[in-house]
Amino acid sequence: MTSKLIYLGNLRTTCEHVSSGNEILTDAPIDNKGKGEYFSPTDLVATAMGSCALTIMGIYCQEHGIAFENGIVEVTKIMASNPRRIETIILKVDITGNNWDEKTVHKVIQAGKSCPVAKTLGDNVKIEWEIIW
Repeated sequence: MTSKLIYLGNLRTTCEHVSSGNEILTDAPIDNKGKGEYFSPTDLVATAMGSCALTIMGIYCQEHGIAFENGIVEVTKIMASNPRRIETIILKVDITGNNWDEKTVHKVIQAGKSCPVAKTLGDNVKIEWEIIW
């Protein structure tokens, strides 16, 4: 088992990561009858995309002896309706300060773009990348 979720009422859940015991709360967003006080489930999907990309970039750098000291991703999620779903995830990836040449930037970013979350989302969600280096 990966996680255990409990409905707390009022469109809120608690989610426990079983192996670590860490917990997060989710809340329905304000535009969908919720309070918007915590990540919504779709916020977590979009956030997972950014986190997964950074993680895979880090793994690529470790495997290739590349120092990866600075990485920030700002995530913007755009919803669609009929049916309600994530339409677009915009990732603003700031990797300034790593002193990589253009070839290295390209390879590291390509690694991030091939992360498991991106592969899972496939063609169902448009993913836009803005790279700052």
